[in-house]
Amino acid sequence: MKILMLSATFPYPPSRGGTQVRTFNLLKYLYDHHDVTLITQNSGDVRDSEIGSLSRYVGDLVLFPRSDKTNQGIFDKIKRFSKFWQQGIPPNVLSSYSPKIQQWVDDGIATGKFDVITCEHSINEIYIRPEWRDKIRTVVNIHSSVYRTCENQLATGTSENQFRDRIYLPLLRRYEKNFSQKFSDIVVTTEEDSKQIKEFSPPGKVWVIPNGVDLDIFSYRPVDPGGENLIFFGGMDYIANIDAACFLGREILPSLQRLHPKTTLTIVGSNPSPKVLALAELPGIKVIGRVPSITEYLHQATVAVIPMRTGFGIKNKTLESMATGTPVVASDRGLEGIKITGDSIPLRALRANTVSEYVEAISRLFNDAELRATLSRNGRDLIEQQYTWSNLAQKYEKVILE
Repeated sequence: MKILMLSATFPYPPSRGGTQVRTFNLLKYLYDHHDVTLITQNSGDVRDSEIGSLSRYVGDLVLFPRSDKTNQGIFDKIKRFSKFWQQGIPPNVLSSYSPKIQQWVDDGIATGKFDVITCEHSINEIYIRPEWRDKIRTVVNIHSSVYRTCENQLATGTSENQFRDRIYLPLLRRYEKNFSQKFSDIVVTTEEDSKQIKEFSPPGKVWVIPNGVDLDIFSYRPVDPGGENLIFFGGMDYIANIDAACFLGREILPSLQRLHPKTTLTIVGSNPSPKVLALAELPGIKVIGRVPSITEYLHQATVAVIPMRTGFGIKNKTLESMATGTPVVASDRGLEGIKITGDSIPLRALRANTVSEYVEAISRLFNDAELRATLSRNGRDLIEQQYTWSNLAQKYEKVILE
């Protein structure tokens, strides 16, 4: 089958996390079984070696420049909002849009070059024309609902701009409802997102395919390091991760250190924001930027804490922590889409949402080596059974072929 994959984000290396991890691993599997063309963009920080490496996993790599030049003056903001109101397309989607990519895709459809188009992340939906649904299979792989994310940020007080987002919220709902009507199939990562998208009554089927883990990269740790060392990781320029890191460093950690004075926290991830960098001034906190491999840091941690208060979709950081055997304490958002206990389900992680709940759960793990071993084994077993990329990519292939 001839597949055209659209990804505004350059999906390599997958160690960058987020969108790259999901897109690359699905691409890698599909390339072994189909003729795949990937259209993506270079924002200027992509190295020639990375382009060469990605080329090995795709039949045809079509690379366009990406500018994302967004002016921040008040008149520019008013202009962007006006376009959003009139056209129904969010500013971040318009800022990455390329007329040259549109022409390339239009020509490919006109000549019948492809059997199916996949949009790897909803931001790529802008290139799909509604009338194509009757000519070619069109799939959008939604990593998380933008409407629900905005709604949650407003509800939890984690929005960067409450006034703007209250205006944007109904527009985002309209936007998500409109673009969901264009596709033959819609893929989401959790049942929660599936329920949200189904409320829009899309004509296509909605599938739930979570994220996965590369077990060769995220190896199971050989020993429990013990100690009282916490880790949190992810892209540290992303609002949901910034909020979680600050919540952990400024509210949870001080309370925990009153009971366990030797507790340390290591924050790992690319492009740490000023708010995250400032956490390194607090006792026991170390902030590290992008690293070649997060696995060694997970192996050294006593507990992985994932105190997400916003951000929807299944979390790679939760799956990857479990894969390495690092015990997890996480919020409802951090555990979205993952069953951690219940009838015939062994305990796989501890849930916490308030400061006191985090302190209690982490303290339990500090004090109980047997409980740490239980979560370590059960977490790894879960990933091996349900969250390997080969298994999940086969499900994605089924969507494309059906």
